[in-house]
Amino acid sequence: MTHCRRIGVMTGVAALLLTATACSGLGRSTVGMLSFRGHDSPVEVSYTSTSVKGCHRIDVPHGASHVENNTLVDVVLYRTPDCRKADPDDGIYVATTQSNVTAPDTLPWRSFRVIH
Repeated sequence: MTHCRRIGVMTGVAALLLTATACSGLGRSTVGMLSFRGHDSPVEVSYTSTSVKGCHRIDVPHGASHVENNTLVDVVLYRTPDCRKADPDDGIYVATTQSNVTAPDTLPWRSFRVIH
């Protein structure tokens, strides 16, 4: 390998490492809209540009029973306000561009986390 080529490879690797570390510090957010609605309620609460980090409360009075995930990321819904699992099976996975509805006689969703 020639000296010029070695320098070029090292420069390329350095640029990739710099880009990777710079992106991890950015405040990334969702692209698209995540919408929630309560049981038989005309009120809909929508979230756009939600941070991909942390737990997010669902601001629907009495919790949400309908969700539409029109974002480019997947989410997990929880029945607690702080993304805790009330039991081991808690946490409903909703893939990108999908929707879901709670089963009758179950607790509503109160919070969500973005999967990234």
